[in-house]
Amino acid sequence: KRPTRLRQEAVGQAASDKAAMMYGDINGGSGRRAVGPADFYRRVPPSMTEATRIGVIMSIIALLLMTSLFLCETYEFARPRIKSSIELDNRDASWDEALLRLNFNVSLFDVHCEFVSVDVWDSLGTNQQNITKDVTKYHIDRNGEQASFHGRNREQTKVDHQVHDETLEDIADANGGELHSIDLTPEKRKDTFETWDVVFVDYFAPWCVWCQRLAPTWEKFAEQVAKRHVQLGVAKVDCVAHAQLCKDERIMAFPTLRWYEHGRAVMPDYKGDRTVGALVEYATRRLGEGQEDESEDHHPGCQVSGHLMVNRVPGNLHMEAKSIHHEINSAMTNLTHRVDHLSFGDERGPQGHFLDRFAFLGGVPDEFKHTNPMKGRLFQTHRFHESFHHHLKVVTTTIDYLFRPTALYQILAESQLVLYELQEVPEIKFLWDMSPMGIEVDMERRPWYDYITTCLAIVGGAYASLGLINRALLAMFK
Repeated sequence: KRPTRLRQEAVGQAASDKAAMMYGDINGGSGRRAVGPADFYRRVPPSMTEATRIGVIMSIIALLLMTSLFLCETYEFARPRIKSSIELDNRDASWDEALLRLNFNVSLFDVHCEFVSVDVWDSLGTNQQNITKDVTKYHIDRNGEQASFHGRNREQTKVDHQVHDETLEDIADANGGELHSIDLTPEKRKDTFETWDVVFVDYFAPWCVWCQRLAPTWEKFAEQVAKRHVQLGVAKVDCVAHAQLCKDERIMAFPTLRWYEHGRAVMPDYKGDRTVGALVEYATRRLGEGQEDESEDHHPGCQVSGHLMVNRVPGNLHMEAKSIHHEINSAMTNLTHRVDHLSFGDERGPQGHFLDRFAFLGGVPDEFKHTNPMKGRLFQTHRFHESFHHHLKVVTTTIDYLFRPTALYQILAESQLVLYELQEVPEIKFLWDMSPMGIEVDMERRPWYDYITTCLAIVGGAYASLGLINRALLAMFK
């Protein structure tokens, strides 16, 4: 029996040593007892654990929860955050220029392109009248759409005026107290157009200087037409005495020389020299050509577009009806308009920037895209002698997270209807002021150690929390 007992003890000791090696006791015996308190990751033999159905379910939930949280955290780490701050507008001269580009596209629904003048004024004393550089005009139809190209804005063509020694009274006295031109009134209008198939009419105002200079020329032109037996009625309308008639004909400037065939106006109005020879030549040519245009469908609208270089100081851009050879009829100046575009700066970014080849605003958050807030807005005036003034606060916004600082200009816009005196010609004004404060926009990324810490917290927190829930459920269903 003694040898048998010794063999059993030897077998037991061997099994114990094998189990110690299997479960990670690399120090063995007394070494294991010495370092045991410092081991945070003690292992439990599989024989002392038990798998449960609740534990399997909680393990699956833990894996799904940790995976979803890990993916969300990774997405937040990879996606940068945009931050903004308000600072004093200290522009960097390396990318900022002394002048600022102003881009505009405005449609005036009831003003002829030939009369639209674009002027600029600022607090430094700049006062430019009828700017021609980089300004283009288009005729528009009744729906506000482009109809035809008028041309680049240019200086108004000079018109020659013939000087006469005789006054209108002298000419009348020489003809026995009668004038050859027809004094066209609303009562005579129908009879005149029935008598004459073609009528050339001068719409004038007695107070107009240009009309006073034209009066003797117009009378001598009518005399020449009568002498040559030209089948043309030469008439004139006093727009002060017959204001409603001129309003119905939409006379916007004095004098207006308009050609009629069979009672219908033929556009465009005459804009040539105001001499007897020029008028006779024009009448002869038109009688030989016949009717060319359809006046009833003609609409005196104009779309003005282009860009200007302005100083970075308070200023204004104004559009008004103006002519160097006419007096504008303030009673017929309707400045209903639509702002198709109005912005500051170059939307493609500074010259040499990589954004010149790509859409600049595509990389800027929506909350910083208020660069054209008036786009497509219609400003309608229901009465004459009134117009809208637009007040613009321009805020410099610097985008710092691109390859180099890039500026765009956000606009806060307010519009106000302004009434004018009866003798004043209304005008559209865009008044701007540069804000002393600017917005700095930068990109903020999370540090890598914050991401790792969060991921470890997700794993540990999910494991510990679901472990507590698992223990509670086991205790409840034990």
